[in-house]
Amino acid sequence: MQPNNQDLDLCAREPIHVPGAIQPHGALFVIRSTDGVVVQASQNVADYLGETVELGRVPSGEVAAHLEPMSQWFVTDEPFYQAVLTCGQLSLVAHRRGERIVVEVERTEIRPVDEVFGTLRSFTHRLGTQADIPKSLAAAAEFVRQLTQFDRVLVYRFDPDWNGHVVAESNGGRLPVYLDLRFPSGDIPAQARALYSVNRLRIIPNATYVPVPILSVDEPDSAPLDLSLSQLRSVSPVHLEYMRNMGTFASMSVSIIVDGAFWGLIACHSAEPHLISHATREICDFVAQSLAMRISALVRAEDAATRAALAVNTSHLLAAMTSTPDWVDGLLGASEALLAQVHAAGAAVVIDGRVRCIGSVPDEHSVMNIVEWLSKREGESHFATESLSSEMDGVDDIAGVASGVLAVSISKVHNSWLIWFRPELVRTVTWGGNPHKVIRESGRIHPRQSFDAWKELVRRQAAPWLATEEVAAQDLRAAIVGIVLRKAEELAQLSTELQRSNKELEAFSYSVSHDLRAPFRHIVGFAQLLRERETELDPKSQHYLQTISEAALSAGKLVDDLLNFSQLGRASVTKKPVDMNKLVAEVVKSVRLSALDRNIEWSIAKLPDAWGDATLIRQVWFNLIDNAVKYTRPRNPAKITIDGHVMDDIFIYNVRDNGVGFDMAYVGKLFGVFQRLQRAEDFDGTGIGLALARRIIERHNGSIKAVGEIDSGASFTFALPRPERKERALA
Repeated sequence: MQPNNQDLDLCAREPIHVPGAIQPHGALFVIRSTDGVVVQASQNVADYLGETVELGRVPSGEVAAHLEPMSQWFVTDEPFYQAVLTCGQLSLVAHRRGERIVVEVERTEIRPVDEVFGTLRSFTHRLGTQADIPKSLAAAAEFVRQLTQFDRVLVYRFDPDWNGHVVAESNGGRLPVYLDLRFPSGDIPAQARALYSVNRLRIIPNATYVPVPILSVDEPDSAPLDLSLSQLRSVSPVHLEYMRNMGTFASMSVSIIVDGAFWGLIACHSAEPHLISHATREICDFVAQSLAMRISALVRAEDAATRAALAVNTSHLLAAMTSTPDWVDGLLGASEALLAQVHAAGAAVVIDGRVRCIGSVPDEHSVMNIVEWLSKREGESHFATESLSSEMDGVDDIAGVASGVLAVSISKVHNSWLIWFRPELVRTVTWGGNPHKVIRESGRIHPRQSFDAWKELVRRQAAPWLATEEVAAQDLRAAIVGIVLRKAEELAQLSTELQRSNKELEAFSYSVSHDLRAPFRHIVGFAQLLRERETELDPKSQHYLQTISEAALSAGKLVDDLLNFSQLGRASVTKKPVDMNKLVAEVVKSVRLSALDRNIEWSIAKLPDAWGDATLIRQVWFNLIDNAVKYTRPRNPAKITIDGHVMDDIFIYNVRDNGVGFDMAYVGKLFGVFQRLQRAEDFDGTGIGLALARRIIERHNGSIKAVGEIDSGASFTFALPRPERKERALA
C-alpha cells in the first residue's frame, strides 16, 4: 500500500531529537553553567550516582569535583568533556546545550592505554595495506565485528537519492547476509540522517528497552531538552519496531563523513541485546573517521589519475581540431578520442541546425528535438543525466541509444551543442524487501516487516556520468569556445597587413637583439675610451664623441625595448594576488629620482589588490607613470593622480595628468609600436612603452584605453579581471 504525501510528511517531521527520555543503559542530568545547579535529570540517575545528583541542587561527591573542570572546559572550543568516575567505574561525558551542560554517565570498562593504542595501530596498519575502496570497507567491517563482537557489521553507502547500498559486510553467521542489498531512503528518514551528521555514533543495546523519562525542575518557558548530541537519546518507536522486524535486538551505527558529506554508515547488529562500553565505541568512531580519510584519499588519487588521462585525451582533440581548417572535421575525425573523453558510445555536434554524428546515436530528428529542449533551459551551458526519459517527455523510443545524455553548449547565439550519448543499461537491483510496499494501520505508517531479497528490473537508465567526466566535457567546451572559436574570430578581424607587420617586427626584434646590441655597446665603450685617451681634442670634436655616445645609448635602449616587446608574447604569466599600493609606491619612488628638480603634486588613492603577474604589472605602472612625469614637464606644478576601484568582477585603475595631452583623432595610434604623437625632439623615448603596456594587459585578459585633449592632459585607464572571470575585462 503506497503512503500518501501527508503520511510521509508526518513521518519526516517526527521530533526524534527531543524524545523527553533516554535509554536505560546510562543516566543523564543537566546543570546550569552559571551555578552548577541540576535542572534536569533522568529518573534513573540515583541508580548510577546515588544521592550525589538531585534536581534543584548542586551535585556532591565525586561529581562535584568535576564542576570546576567542566566550567573551564565550557568556555573552550572542545566539543566534549570526558572523565572516569571511580565510583562504580562510570564514564562521564558532557556536551553543551545553550547555556547548560548535558552530562551522561554509563558503566564502563577501563582499557589500558597500551591496549587502546595497540588496537588502533593494528587497524591503521591493516587499512593502509588495502589497495582500493572495496577492500578498505571490508577490512573496516571485519575489524569492527572482531572488536565489538556484534553478529553482523555492514558498511552502508548512500546514493544521490539517499537509498542505501550494503557495500561491505562481516557476518558471524547468526543473522542473514545483506551484502549488495539496497534499502530505500525511507528506512533512514531525513531527520535521522541530519542527526547522524551532527552526532556520529548511536547505540541501542536492547530494542525492547523501556524509555527512562527526563524530569525537570519547574522553570518558566523551559523548552524540551535537545538530545541531538546525546549517546543515551531514546529513539523512535518506529525504529525499534523496524529493528525487531529485521530480527536484531541491538545495534550501533557510526557515521562515515567524507570531506564534510554524509557518505554512509558502519551499521552493527546483534541477534540478542548487546552493550559495548563507551571506550570501545570511541575506538569505533576512530575507525570510521580513519576509513573516511582513506576513502577520500583513494577517491582523490583515482580522480587525479582520471583527470590526467582525460587531460592527455583533451590535448589529442585540441591537436586534431587545430590541424584542420574546420575544427568540427578535426574533432569528429578523432572519433575514438572524442568518445573516450567521457566514455560515451556516441556523440553529435550540432552547429546552426546541422547535425554531424559518430558512434551510436539517435536519428537526426531526435537529436534536434533534444537540442531544442536543451536551448529552453535558460542559463545552462552544461547538462547531464543518466535517465533522459525522467527529464524530457517523448524520448522513451530512443532509450536504447540515448538513456544517458551529457551536453555542453558551444554557442547560445547559434544554438550549437556538443552532445554525448550512453545506451540504456538494463540491470537488476536487489532490494532488502519491497521498497514500494508500506504498511499502514490506524493512520500510522509502520516499518517494513520483510527484508527478503526483492529484485527490481531497472529500465531507461544509463551508467551515471562521473564528476571527472562532466569536468572533462566542460574542459573540452572551454577549449573549443576559448581557443578554437575565439582564435578564428580574432584572426578573421585582423588584416593580412597587421599579421605581416607583427611577424616582421618579431623577426626584426630578434635580429636586432642578436646582431646590434653588442655593436652599440662597443660604440659607447670606444667613444668613452677615445675621450679619455685624447684629452686635448677641441670642443667640437668632444661634442661629436658625446653625440655618438648618446645616439648609441638611445639605439641600445630601443633594441632592449624591442626585445622585451617581442619576448612578452611567449613569456609565461604567473598570476597571484598583487599588492598594487606597493607596486605604485616603488614606481613613484623610482621616477622621482629622475625628476628631483620638478614641482610635481602627487595624488595617490588607496588601490585595490589585483590578480596577475606582479613583475609584468609593475612594468605597466612604470610606463604609465613615467609617461605622466615626462609629458607634464612644461607644467609648474605638474599634477598626477592615481586611483582605482572594483566594479563587479573587474579591477579598474587610472593614471591622470595635466600635461600636454594628445589629439583624440589619433588615439588609435597611441598603443602602436613606434607611434609617437609628440615630437621626439621635445620628449625622449622609444615609442614602445605603451605598446608594451597594452600587450601585458591583454596577456592578463584585460584592456587599456586612453582619453586626452591637446594641452589639457591625458588619462590612461586599464582593467584586470578577477581570477573567476572568463571574459575579457573591459576598461
